[in-house]
Amino acid sequence: MAMAVAPDQQQVPAGGSSAPPRLLCVHDTTLVPPSPSPPETSLPLTFFDIIWLHSPPVERLFFYRLAPDADIDNIVSNLKDSLHQAVRAFYPLAGRLRLTPGASDRYELYYRPGDAVTFTVAECDDDDADIDGLATDDPREVAKIAALVPPLPEGGRLLALQATLLSARRGLAIGVTVHHAACDGSASTHFLHTWAAACIGAETPPPPPVIDRTLLTDPRGLYDTFCQAAPSTDEMEFVKMSADQLFATFTLSKNDLQRVKDIVANEAMRRGVAPPRCSSLVATFGFVWSCYLQRAKENCGSDEGSMTCLLFPVDHRSRMKPPLPDKYLGNCVGPAIGMAPKGELAAAGAGCLFSACAAVASAIDEAVRDIGTPSMDAWLDRIREASAKGVLSVAGSPRFRVYELDFGFGRPAKVDIVSVARTGAVAVAESRRSTGGMEVGVSLQPAGMERYRKCFADGIAWLHQPS
Repeated sequence: MAMAVAPDQQQVPAGGSSAPPRLLCVHDTTLVPPSPSPPETSLPLTFFDIIWLHSPPVERLFFYRLAPDADIDNIVSNLKDSLHQAVRAFYPLAGRLRLTPGASDRYELYYRPGDAVTFTVAECDDDDADIDGLATDDPREVAKIAALVPPLPEGGRLLALQATLLSARRGLAIGVTVHHAACDGSASTHFLHTWAAACIGAETPPPPPVIDRTLLTDPRGLYDTFCQAAPSTDEMEFVKMSADQLFATFTLSKNDLQRVKDIVANEAMRRGVAPPRCSSLVATFGFVWSCYLQRAKENCGSDEGSMTCLLFPVDHRSRMKPPLPDKYLGNCVGPAIGMAPKGELAAAGAGCLFSACAAVASAIDEAVRDIGTPSMDAWLDRIREASAKGVLSVAGSPRFRVYELDFGFGRPAKVDIVSVARTGAVAVAESRRSTGGMEVGVSLQPAGMERYRKCFADGIAWLHQPS
């Protein structure tokens, strides 16, 4: 497959085509360099990184409520000052992605003294940009939140940050845009936890990142395999975002997830088979996947016997040989692909949940077994095959603890992964309301969102019906 234009020769749009809020005023854009500056550094992309070469950036948005007497100037100043410390620890993110000089298919993260991360301070006085209306689970127009995350600057830049004061200065939105080829969600949220700890002057900050690409060996030559087969930007954007695209959040409580686990175990007993390993994450994926298929079941028709797929990431740091450090800065996630007949998942009831959760659990087992075997060679081919069948993908993880990100003015009122509006993924995080629950962010057009809300509500009600 032909390679696209080198990343340092193109600007990657971060906010989609949505119109920004009417009264978004940019007060200041600051370049925040690591201080003191590290020496010039080149970090080669690994086979895990190259998969994401042409991917859209990952956009996270954190909403915070501010006290009526909050010192806004002090808050913004602390965010900016503490960012120097965090950028110093994660200095490769201040650099850029480029084609390695003299090479035709080798890419690297290149940092040189003077490189910096952009930090934008803005304010939005649009009445539609009120914290109460934005930090909600209810469907919101993607256009209203897309401008609150900054675009990546031109030249293959890797990280951009934006702090936007919301209507009446009652809230603050912190937007984070990261190029996925630089690092995965585990590493990017490690950066955010480091920044938050620096902002509040934590006595025990998170451990520093491990910046050493030699720790990840490539005896199978997977870089060349994946580089030749790396998806194009169009392939990474599974959906084209419409002007009326919506974003909503759905919550599964710990009790809801326990009911899913119980129903799956009982169905396995009824069938006389061993129950799948049904963790809270498996239960979440299974329930959400089945709701997606039930939402679209009127479109299945004679296609009900065909397969549908769920694509989600699995962190392999601990499974590499030798294992990578938990705080390794880079990508170390591989695909897990659950497959099940559309008709089974589109049918409500215990059988639907059992099939979905069993497929998810089996996909995790297979992904773990793949590490270090020839099966890894076919990862990108399998992703393409899954996409052709119809795939729902997943972004985020409850392990990232995004609701613990306190910069000194409280925990987030809401966290969204805005970029799923373009990739067609669902965003998963821990519940902000109760321990042991899960939040799922979904982006759909209005008609599809209304059907999904009904399927989700009906599914929750069914879970708690008397046996």
